Amino acid sequence: MKFLRKISAPIAALTIGASVLAAPVSDASVGKPTPDIVVRDKSTITEDSRDWRQETADNDRVLHVDAWSDSMERNIPVAIITPDGTFNESRPTIYMLNGAGGAEQNLDWITSAPIVDFYEDKNVNVVIPMEGAFSYYMNWADESPEPGNGYLEGKQLWETFLLHELPQDIEYFMNANGKRGIGGYSMSATSSLLLAEKAEQGFFDVAGSFSGCAETASPLGYTTAQLTVDRAGVTAAQMLGPMGSPHNVANDALINAEGLRGTELYISNATGLAGEWDMPGYYIDQGYDPNAASAGAGTLIVEGGIIEATTNICTHNLKAKLDKLGIPADWNLRPTGTHSWNYWIDDLEKSWPTFARALNV
Repeated sequence: MKFLRKISAPIAALTIGASVLAAPVSDASVGKPTPDIVVRDKSTITEDSRDWRQETADNDRVLHVDAWSDSMERNIPVAIITPDGTFNESRPTIYMLNGAGGAEQNLDWITSAPIVDFYEDKNVNVVIPMEGAFSYYMNWADESPEPGNGYLEGKQLWETFLLHELPQDIEYFMNANGKRGIGGYSMSATSSLLLAEKAEQGFFDVAGSFSGCAETASPLGYTTAQLTVDRAGVTAAQMLGPMGSPHNVANDALINAEGLRGTELYISNATGLAGEWDMPGYYIDQGYDPNAASAGAGTLIVEGGIIEATTNICTHNLKAKLDKLGIPADWNLRPTGTHSWNYWIDDLEKSWPTFARALNV
């Protein structure tokens, strides 16, 4: 399956749309009733709603729900993608996490990639938390209710939510079969590995990490985390504690790589050198305005190249560690490519054999 490639910058303007209220919906194809999963009424979607809600408003294969988090004391918006519009069939569950800007910046899996179409012919349910920008989906050292500038509202206890709250509620709701995968790109590529390590043995059958930096306790990893969360007006210390602290070490996926033993892995990264999907000529040939194509490609080549070169170092450090531990992985180490959506769209396709094998689909 091939998808239309687009000019996709690694960093976008900081814009936040408005949400709408949740309302229960009754439908025979929807899963089991549960007080912690509330189906949102799509008829309430407006032009001020998040882009992902607007784009899937008429798609019966995508359900919008609110999932209650006891630890964070709020509802988390979640998208559920099914192959056929039935949300109560026994299937594996794949948790896909968004990157730094997430749905809050309309830079999520649904608005930036053809993920809904990709899973149409695959017998899995895909669950995407549509909140968590700049959070790294960790339990933060700082548990104050508003650590940032509007993106990080409330406590940031994502590990608790994603490992202990959401799965039991949403998988009961969907009548899931107990097979699970997790994947993420950029910021959440770190998260997908860390959550797979922290989960009970066998909880995740497979994990995918696209262009991520597993390490957070090294100078490179800590600085990378700082540059990411700085865009939300917070510090790495608020999230990780001081560099090298127990909280930091506990949230370093490189140090804790032994926890990946027994989990099938797909791990990708490029070098940061410009590839075909980064060149202006490629987009001009697709009909883009030459000025827009040149500007977009320039951002990809410069900004996206630097970021991807950094994560490339991290990924090779991870490969060395996993090789030493004797933990296998399916590696996709590209000779060219930047930190941008076209490569993560490609990873959806390239990682599917790993996920399908692990999930028995």
